[in-house]
Amino acid sequence: MSLSANINEKANLIWAIADKLTGVYKPHEYGKVILPLTVIRRFDCILANTKQAVLDKHNSMAPDMPMRDNFLKKASGFEFYNVSKYTFESLLDDANNIETNFRNYINGFSSNVRQIIEKFKFDSEIQTMADKNLLYIVIQEFTTPKADLHPNKISNLEMGYIFEEIIRRFSEAHNEDAGQHYTPREVIELMVNILFANDTDILTCNVAKTLYDPACGTGGMLSVAQDYLEKLNKSATLLPFGQEINDETFAICKADMLIKDNNADNIRNGNTLSEDEFKGEKFDYILSNPPFGREWKNEKTTVEKEAKLGAGGRFQAGLPAVSDSQMLFLQTAISKMKEPEQGGAKIAIIHNGSPLFTGDAGSGPSEIRKYVLEHDLLEAIIALPNDIFYNTGIATYIWVLNNKKSNMRRGKVQLINANELYEKRRKSLGNKRNDIPKHYIEEITKIYAEFKATEISKIFDNEDFGYSKIVVERPQKDENGNPILKSGKSVADTALRDTENVPLKEDIKEYFKREVLPYAPDAWIDEKKTKIGYEIPFTRYFYKYVPPRKSEDIMEEIMELEKSLEGSLEAIFND
Repeated sequence: MSLSANINEKANLIWAIADKLTGVYKPHEYGKVILPLTVIRRFDCILANTKQAVLDKHNSMAPDMPMRDNFLKKASGFEFYNVSKYTFESLLDDANNIETNFRNYINGFSSNVRQIIEKFKFDSEIQTMADKNLLYIVIQEFTTPKADLHPNKISNLEMGYIFEEIIRRFSEAHNEDAGQHYTPREVIELMVNILFANDTDILTCNVAKTLYDPACGTGGMLSVAQDYLEKLNKSATLLPFGQEINDETFAICKADMLIKDNNADNIRNGNTLSEDEFKGEKFDYILSNPPFGREWKNEKTTVEKEAKLGAGGRFQAGLPAVSDSQMLFLQTAISKMKEPEQGGAKIAIIHNGSPLFTGDAGSGPSEIRKYVLEHDLLEAIIALPNDIFYNTGIATYIWVLNNKKSNMRRGKVQLINANELYEKRRKSLGNKRNDIPKHYIEEITKIYAEFKATEISKIFDNEDFGYSKIVVERPQKDENGNPILKSGKSVADTALRDTENVPLKEDIKEYFKREVLPYAPDAWIDEKKTKIGYEIPFTRYFYKYVPPRKSEDIMEEIMELEKSLEGSLEAIFND
C-alpha cells in the first residue's frame, strides 16, 4: 500500500470513530475526544511489546527507589512507559468499570506522557463519555485491527501525516483555520532543500546540528527536516527545538517527538512573542511558518519592554504594526542564529507580501528590512505559487537568511519567482488548489544553489532595495509669483513640502538637480529630515508587459456577442 493510501485509510477510520459521538458531541467538538485518544492509542501500541517487562520491573522496585524512572524507561525501550496493568484491549474485559480502569490506565503513564494528555484537557471528556455510555464504545473502536497504530503498521512519518489530516478535518467541521496548525509537506520539503543546499557539513559529515521553529504547530517542519536528513546522510543528527502557543497542537508535537526518541523537553508550550522559552539559546537552523496578520496587541507591553533592551533583546531593529506580528517572528528567528564564529546559522521562514514593502522610511517594518539588509543577512526570497496553503490563497514568500554567506553571495540578494511552478490539484483542500511537485522542488532548489540570473532568478545588490527619503521644500507664492511671508516667520517656516525617494545608489544632489530643480528652481532639501528606507518591490522586478488587444479584435468580439444576444432575445420573445 502506498504512503498516501495508508494515511488516508487510517485517517478515514479514525474519522469514522467520531460518528459514535454524534448526539452527545457536535461535529466541531469531536476533536476534543478523537485527538487525545489517537495520541494515547499510539502510545499504547508502541509500548505493547515491552508491557510485561515494564510491569515486572515496576513490581520489583519500591515506589521511592532511586533512579526508578530510568529503570522503567530502560525496560520499555523508550523515554516513556506505562505501569498500569491495563491496555486498550484488556480495558474491554470489564465494561462496568470502564471509567475507573481507564483513569487507572492513564495515570499509569510516565509523567511526560501525562503532561501531554493534560494539555488536551481530556479529563472532563472522559467523564462526559462515561456518563453517556460512550467510553467503552469508543475505546472498543480504537482496538479493532484496522485501528492498530503499532509502528510496524504505521511509521512515525505516517503518524505525523495522520495527526495533521485529522486536525484538518476537525478544523473544517468547525470552519476553523486548519492552515494555522501545519504547512503543506511539499512546501516544507522545498524549505528544507533550500536550508541544506550547499551545506557540506550536514550533507556529508558525522555531525549534530540544531533546528528551531518558533511557531512549531504539530511539529511538521521539524519532522520533515529530520526525515529528509536521514535519507541524505544517516551519520548526521538533527536535534529539534520548538515552541507552540496552542495547547492541543503542542501536545501532538511533543507526543510525536517523544515517540521518535527525540528530547521532548525541547518542545515547549507558550507564547513565543511574550514568553521566549529559549532565551539566550542559539541554533544552526531556523525553519518556520509564523501566522500572517496575527495581532500582537495582547503582547504589546512585553514586546515593547524587550525592544527597549536593544541588542539585549530580540526586537532591536524595530516594531511592525500591531495588526501583524510576522516581523516579530522574523526578528526572533534572527536573534536565535548562531554567531558566524560558531559556524553561523541559516533561516527559511514564510511570509506573505506585507513584510516586503509595508511601512515608509523610518517606520518599524522599513527599519527591520534596513537591519536585515545592512547586516547582509538576506540571501534570497522565493515567491511561491498562489493557492498552495490550506488557509489562504494569497501570495506567499520564503525568506532565506544566512549570517555566513558564501563569497559569491556577500552583499547580494537573489529573488526567485517560482509563482508558475505548480500543478493543479484534482480536488481542493480548503484554499489549497495547487501543489508543488517534486520536479519543481528540485528545479527551484537548483536555481537557488546555482545563484545565476535567469528569467525567474534575478540578483541584486543589497543597496538596490534602499532609498533616501528627502524632504523637498519651496516657498509659497502669491498669484504674482512672489514669496508669501508671514509676520515673524521665515520662508522655510511657511514652505510647501513634498518628498522624493532617491535610490541609495544615486547621488542625492545629482538626483535633485535632474528631477526637481527643472520644475521648481527655488526648491531646496531639508537635509535634517532625510531618512533611509528599504523596500523589496518583488513583483515589479518580474513584471511582464502585456500589450493591449487590438481595437479591431475587441470590436469583432462585441459584434459576435451582440449577434448571440439578439438570437437569445428573439427566442425568449417568441416563446
